[in-house]
Amino acid sequence: MKRLQSVEQFAMLPYLARWLLLSCLLGTLAGSASALFLFALDLATETRTGHPWLLWLLPVAGLVTGWVYLRVGKPVEGGNNLLIDEIHDPQKIVPRRMAPLVLAATVITHLFGGSAGREGTAVQMGGALADRVTHLFRLDNEDRRILLMGGIAAGFSSVFGTPLAGAVFGLEVLAIGRLRYDALLACLASSVVADCVCRMWGIHHTIYTIPFVPAVTAPGLGSAVVAGIAFGVAGMLFADSTHALSAMMKRRIAWAPLRPFIGGAVVAVMATLLNVPQYLGLGIPTIEAAFRGNLPVYDFAGKFAFTVVTLASGFKGGEVTPLFYIGATLGNALGHVLALPVPVLAGLGFVAVFAGAANTPIASTIMAMELFGTQVGVYAAVACVVSYLFSGHTGIYRSQRVGHSKHLFLPEGIRLADIPALRRARGKEVAEADTTAQS
Repeated sequence: MKRLQSVEQFAMLPYLARWLLLSCLLGTLAGSASALFLFALDLATETRTGHPWLLWLLPVAGLVTGWVYLRVGKPVEGGNNLLIDEIHDPQKIVPRRMAPLVLAATVITHLFGGSAGREGTAVQMGGALADRVTHLFRLDNEDRRILLMGGIAAGFSSVFGTPLAGAVFGLEVLAIGRLRYDALLACLASSVVADCVCRMWGIHHTIYTIPFVPAVTAPGLGSAVVAGIAFGVAGMLFADSTHALSAMMKRRIAWAPLRPFIGGAVVAVMATLLNVPQYLGLGIPTIEAAFRGNLPVYDFAGKFAFTVVTLASGFKGGEVTPLFYIGATLGNALGHVLALPVPVLAGLGFVAVFAGAANTPIASTIMAMELFGTQVGVYAAVACVVSYLFSGHTGIYRSQRVGHSKHLFLPEGIRLADIPALRRARGKEVAEADTTAQS
């Protein structure tokens, strides 16, 4: 028995060395790509805020971006969903054009005032670079799955400066209610290295501060539960609204480049008429303000609307930073009625709306502790888990699979995008059964 155990430990050494080598290479590439992206994004944001008239070119920017993706970007238009599908069912190498296309398109979105995030771009770059490494070393499909998960983790980690949350996000985002531990080493190593490399390039991440977290009490936990319900519903509505508007525009506007042109025009006109520049771009200043004092109670709804129009019409960028904004400002608004300090509720909303919309409660809880300190851990865990449950079987990533359903029976492995059709089919069966019984 002891000899067998010794053999197993020795056999683990080449495995460890191999995956550390691959993961460090991937983390270096992904961290460097994220550093370049974040530098370009900061430059674009500074340029836009210094020249507000650029907002009126947003429709033209959308038209050009849409035309480029129509001509050369169709194979990578699926974005994060393409990566998730490839991990579940490997078909072909992710086209190398994914990384430069999404980087340029996202920077353009922010340069001209679109309301979008950044994690989608970093994750797609990480996935595309992972597939380049896969091709270079001629890895098989199983190893390719693992390295793609590492690419997702590395992209997420380096763009937010949260290596532990990034590692778990790469494991958790693929399927609701299930983690794949075979990729644990690759995700952790890639995530940590990517974050370190990104920081070595001189990138500084925004620091959010919760000055005081009260002791865990029954009223505090009750407030976290109530807030978690609100955060989960907000995440669900965001995902459903974005998908519904996108589907409607695709049905009614056949020529793809015209969709972001129209969406950009709507954003530009409404932002000007309402005088709400805070709803454009990433919205980092407003997120920071949500931790310091009271904001207008409708701020979360404004960012919600501008982001849905921007992303549903076809502009590139992520959903996560806008979800941070929506969550932090919604938490700020709930501070008027719940028994927790405003900064704490802003922090809970920051992570919990994302937890519900992305179906990643564990990664979101870890992110809260990495960003705000371990003292917020219990409240964050409660809010994130409740939000995850109340967001239902929907999400911003439609290629997510159901590993274990939350509270209703759904077939294992079904994609979130296929659940509405399944429900319609079941409803039809029930209606037909009722009709038969009555006759």
